[in-house]
Amino acid sequence: MITQTSDSLYTQLIKTTGERLSSGAPGSLGEIRKQALERFKATGFPTVKDEDWKYNHVQPLVNRAYALEAEALPAGTALDNARIPELDAYRVVLVNGQYSSELSSVETIPGLQVMPIEEAFERLCFAKYFTAYADKTDNPFVALNTASFTSGLFIEVGKNIQLDKPIHVIHVAASANPLFSQTRNLFVMGAFAEAEIIESFVTDDASERSLSNHVTEIMVRENAKLQHYYLQVAGEQSSYINHTEVHQEKHSLYNNYNCSFPGAAFIRNNINVRLGDSEVESHLYGIALTASDQLVDNHTIVDHLKPHCESYEWYKNITQDTSTAVFNGKIFVRLDAQKTNAFQQNNNLLIGEKSAVYTKPQLEIFADDVKCSHGCTIGQFDNEALFYLRARGISEAQARVLLTHAFAFDVTSRFNNDTVRQYVEHLVEEGL
Repeated sequence: MITQTSDSLYTQLIKTTGERLSSGAPGSLGEIRKQALERFKATGFPTVKDEDWKYNHVQPLVNRAYALEAEALPAGTALDNARIPELDAYRVVLVNGQYSSELSSVETIPGLQVMPIEEAFERLCFAKYFTAYADKTDNPFVALNTASFTSGLFIEVGKNIQLDKPIHVIHVAASANPLFSQTRNLFVMGAFAEAEIIESFVTDDASERSLSNHVTEIMVRENAKLQHYYLQVAGEQSSYINHTEVHQEKHSLYNNYNCSFPGAAFIRNNINVRLGDSEVESHLYGIALTASDQLVDNHTIVDHLKPHCESYEWYKNITQDTSTAVFNGKIFVRLDAQKTNAFQQNNNLLIGEKSAVYTKPQLEIFADDVKCSHGCTIGQFDNEALFYLRARGISEAQARVLLTHAFAFDVTSRFNNDTVRQYVEHLVEEGL
């Protein structure tokens, strides 16, 4: 039953997607899209009555008027907003979700495939992994994306390939008209492969408002290692709903570093990691520095399916002004997942007297031989520490910056890439 109060975008999407599918889509892909559309039609957009969306007022976002195709703006100047000083990386640029070969600089490397997702439909690993895990979730935005995505990125790092420098994927919002865009990504790490993928989200200063629905599926094969960064530095006219679905095979490692800073008005990140075999390791780290009326909501799921696996999760939120931060972390330890070691922690620092934090760490254990813990804290500045610094000639503003750096350091110190770590620590200071 559809529950939204206004169905302008809903009706527009159903009509446009239905027409596109009726005109024909490639074989099994067309059938997958049709089934996804039916799933979305059965639920509609979520409301605050849905437990997983109770702090996200999505309806005001989806009840506004959007175009489904962009009147593109020149996006070159927006790349400056994504520049990470001294980072040497292969650059991949997507403008409103569309791959831009002119702005990208990816060298031809044996074993590395980077292309628009629509060029990957015929690849064997695309057919094997596309929708294999993400579409088993109950997220209506995933179903909508599967049914009607128009662009995105495919990355495959082949077996035994170890990239010598990161892949920097830059998502640029640059549209002269209000835009609803849907991007679909599929990243496949071959057995024994190693790579770093850094994703930056930026907005062109002249861009109109936008709402982006991103879905990224990641397959980490046996003994592969992936360091994955999300750097959210978009402008206030942009809003994002991101879903990341990760599946790991035996002896693999996946690390996610999720960072959000003042800017984008609305950010919802779903990060689901499935430890699908034994001897798998995952780490999830997050920093959210919010300001103005911004809302940043991080929902994570770490699902231990097999024995002898380890996960470590640590998220920190720093809220200013009238902003809101949400953390909902779920750890599942299934019946077969004996000898699991799982840790989850969420710490929150409220700077703005009118800011808010909602936190809900969850742990569901169905096995009996495990080592698991979780917890959360919410607090304000330590006045004694603030007085100590001021008594030594440090201004109140600088003292607050130092204390905030110290608060964030537990997370930033665990970043695998020192260049990205220094960049993030600079953004923390800049955002205060």
